[in-house]
Amino acid sequence: MRASAVAKLTQMDAERARELLAAERTRIERAISGRARQDDGEPADEFDPANLASDLYQDELDEGLEDDLREQLAALERAEQRLAAGTYGLSIESAEPIPDERLEILTTAERTADEERARRQG
Repeated sequence: MRASAVAKLTQMDAERARELLAAERTRIERAISGRARQDDGEPADEFDPANLASDLYQDELDEGLEDDLREQLAALERAEQRLAAGTYGLSIESAEPIPDERLEILTTAERTADEERARRQG
């Protein structure tokens, strides 16, 4: 059986994929918009080292979380492009089908679990 025939038998339904990707986009966009730091209304003592350290820690944490969310958004956009191209659910490495169970959990999966494990180890 050709790879395209195998993919058609095992590839996730396009409508279900759209639903999952839309839900993931909503989650990521809400998380990004929620990252804006809330002002507690109290003036900060800019000369208090504890306040400065706390502010620096919070700024670095926020920046790291925002970077992670932007990476997730980029992965989502790549998944949406694969869906439009008809290759969503196929590994970008081997073109092997990614099991629907994996896509239900990780909608932006680009590789099979085995390929991802090998990539991280090597």
